[in-house]
Amino acid sequence: MDRNRPTDLRDARDVVRYDAEADVIVVGLGIAGSCAMMEACDRGAEVLVLERAGGGGGTSANSGGLIYLGGGTPVQKATGFDDEPEEMFKFLVAASGPAADEEKIRPYCDGSVELFHWLEAQGLPFKRSFYGEPGMESPTDDCLVFTGGEDAAPFDQIARPAPRGHKPQVEGKAGPFFMQKILEATGRRAASLETDTLCETLVVEVDGRVVGVVARTAGEERVFRARRGVVLSAGGFSVNSEMVARHVPQLEGCNPKNATEGDDGRGIRMGQAAGGTTLRMDQAEVALPVTIPHRLGRGIFVNRLGQRFINEDTYYGHIGVEALFGQDGEAWLLVDESSYEVNMVGMQPAFVGETIAELEEEAGFPPGALQATVGLYNRFAERGQDPLFGKRASMVQPITSAPFALLDARKEHCFYACMTLGGLVTRPGGEVVNPDGEVIPGLYAAGRTTALFTGRGYAGSGISLGDGAFFGRWAGRSAASASPV
Repeated sequence: MDRNRPTDLRDARDVVRYDAEADVIVVGLGIAGSCAMMEACDRGAEVLVLERAGGGGGTSANSGGLIYLGGGTPVQKATGFDDEPEEMFKFLVAASGPAADEEKIRPYCDGSVELFHWLEAQGLPFKRSFYGEPGMESPTDDCLVFTGGEDAAPFDQIARPAPRGHKPQVEGKAGPFFMQKILEATGRRAASLETDTLCETLVVEVDGRVVGVVARTAGEERVFRARRGVVLSAGGFSVNSEMVARHVPQLEGCNPKNATEGDDGRGIRMGQAAGGTTLRMDQAEVALPVTIPHRLGRGIFVNRLGQRFINEDTYYGHIGVEALFGQDGEAWLLVDESSYEVNMVGMQPAFVGETIAELEEEAGFPPGALQATVGLYNRFAERGQDPLFGKRASMVQPITSAPFALLDARKEHCFYACMTLGGLVTRPGGEVVNPDGEVIPGLYAAGRTTALFTGRGYAGSGISLGDGAFFGRWAGRSAASASPV
């Protein structure tokens, strides 16, 4: 049990002495905290980083290592893709769903190329190459990939399609390599790092200004003073069962695949205790890799009523979110002999039959429902058309080759990888605000401790690393430039 709950603020008047102090204190050393630390250091601030684990990396090191960049990066240009900040902006606004945060999406798009060059300057190599299988990081050392369904309906009609998932030059999953290079870059800065140090609560002045952090190392309480500001970059709340049950109960039973023990919502609760408001706590990214390889999207997804509910050609994260939140985790993938192959998670068919009617009965769909769905789909698929969801012609083919199979993509039988997206509300500069939109002096946040900048939709693989890097830098910059107290 915590000695100090995150919501137990420490009154600065009760602090007898501080164990150490710095201009800026950064809580957590994942991608957001690393970038905040580097930016603050580069602006001349004295920085202290407090990390609960034995070293940096966090959830970012467990990721696939894709970062979402666009607007005309050198990799995009070298591989023949014409992208502009305005096209990137139109896509991200559309993919973000209702209430897109244009105040953050606009600078992210305008500053994306600069972020690419900054990352290269930190030692991250990006091969000038494109990998044609969309959806996730390449198994090769190739860089660029479509990760958000940019080239699929409905987004291909909203903005000019361009791939924006950038992976550092390493084979396969790149998260460990990505953070290795980032942490090497942080090591070239003159910041202090305290590991195995669990931050418990914030220190505030009587006027509400945040001036420090109460932490614990090896069971001993320690208090640190921040002269200019505290940056909370301590992850989301994917592993906090109580917070998940309260805010996004649909995730119960899902797999927080990349999360660490740091994703317990502590940073969010510390910010709330200081008066910070939260946003989109009921939202999550849900990766449903049933259609990897992407060729499996030639089949059709159906819900418990045997009806299609999405374009199977899109990003598997869009499919996962719709399957979980829109269909209550009730989803099946129907394929035939010509489109079936074993997917990346090795899922085998739950039902196989020589006719659609046979599958329909075995799986317990309403009588005639699956047959009607397949009949309608096949009627237009003969012409390479999908009037319901706009699947591209190359992915549309009639489901006519027996035997037919159903892959059970229901939540209780399938791999749903999740990540929380809600958190503290911040201005673009990282300043945490209260419910009235007023800045809480001395408090900044970035990464999954904040509400994801792309709104209610997870735009594509790499958007969280992009959010952490871009707005982590801004938070570090803002904290470093604040007036000292």
